[in-house]
Amino acid sequence: MSSKVAIVGVGCTKVGEHWDKSLRQLFLEASLKALEEADVDRVDAIYVGNMASATINFQQHLGALMADVMGMRGVDAVRVEAADASGSAAVHQAYMAIKSGQAQTVLVGGVEKLTDARPADVEYAAMMSERSEYVVYSGITIAGLNAIQTQLYMDRFNARYEDIVNFAVNDHRNAAGNPYAQFPFPITVERVLESPPVADPIRLFDTTAPADGAAALVLCPLETAKKLCDTPVVIEASVLATDGVNPYERDDVLTLTSTRVAAERAYRTAGITPRDVDVVEVHNTSSIMGVLALEDLGFVEKGQGWRFVAEGQIALNADLPTNTLGGLKARGHPWGATGVYQLVELTWQLRGEAGGNQVDGAEIGLAQSVGGLGATTVVHILRRWH
Repeated sequence: MSSKVAIVGVGCTKVGEHWDKSLRQLFLEASLKALEEADVDRVDAIYVGNMASATINFQQHLGALMADVMGMRGVDAVRVEAADASGSAAVHQAYMAIKSGQAQTVLVGGVEKLTDARPADVEYAAMMSERSEYVVYSGITIAGLNAIQTQLYMDRFNARYEDIVNFAVNDHRNAAGNPYAQFPFPITVERVLESPPVADPIRLFDTTAPADGAAALVLCPLETAKKLCDTPVVIEASVLATDGVNPYERDDVLTLTSTRVAAERAYRTAGITPRDVDVVEVHNTSSIMGVLALEDLGFVEKGQGWRFVAEGQIALNADLPTNTLGGLKARGHPWGATGVYQLVELTWQLRGEAGGNQVDGAEIGLAQSVGGLGATTVVHILRRWH
């Protein structure tokens, strides 16, 4: 069994509308970048994170398909699905394969191509992350569920929507320095409030948009990583936890219990506390999910996340740099690839390669990826190896 698992190569495509590229081509582009950076030409296993290829692209069997595309027929390859936490769940599976000694070198790629479908079909696919016989047939969307959370949060904690949406403003400010971002431009609180309503009180500029994209990692035991690169990034913890699929059947719709459980186990495994984390990537399909994430990851008390965000404490030069290259709102949210993008970006931060968005002295990073409204959470803790 390997004592540590490390990241030795990363790669990604720009997030956006790739009319000229297929699902296969996006995966290939990101994966070849990661393999080249790792100086590896073949792996023992391939894990593909994807949520919606069957409903959007009419394509199943992505493990074998991507192994074929990569010229690696015969390799162990499977698709991993956990709604829009699929990418991070794929990393979790790869991590366990190496820890158990079943594989030495693994390629993990997250990929999604959502702009091939009509907006209504994309919305239906997103709604399948919840229990479909209730959500799909009632017509409520993910944004609608986020709107309920937002209104409840505002009522319970005396928060204002204009304070909460500073999360989206922070994402856009950071995305302006990211060449791979879907929306690389800054916005203001006023622009969010003036944008069209999606589900009261949520506005258009407080939600993610359909996107295409792929991101990839090459993982191997730390002992091997030290020979392949000068700055391996160690995965100190990889934890997946679940909760009830129906938000209204939980004890509290404003608590992401799966995030709390995964975070507590991850901190314990890594031997750290929230105070030790230097940079964070959280799952924010809308600003309320980002605020709840900060609270349930233990960075701020319940009910105080909105204040922490409004005070600018998640900015690049502040106490807890968060979503440093744009997050789901502005880097973009190609569902099954998002969790892998988070780890690519954390790797850049911990290696000192984040350019103008670099967080000085970043040594430990945390990524939280969520399936749906919290039925699945995957938490990864990364550390720069010296």
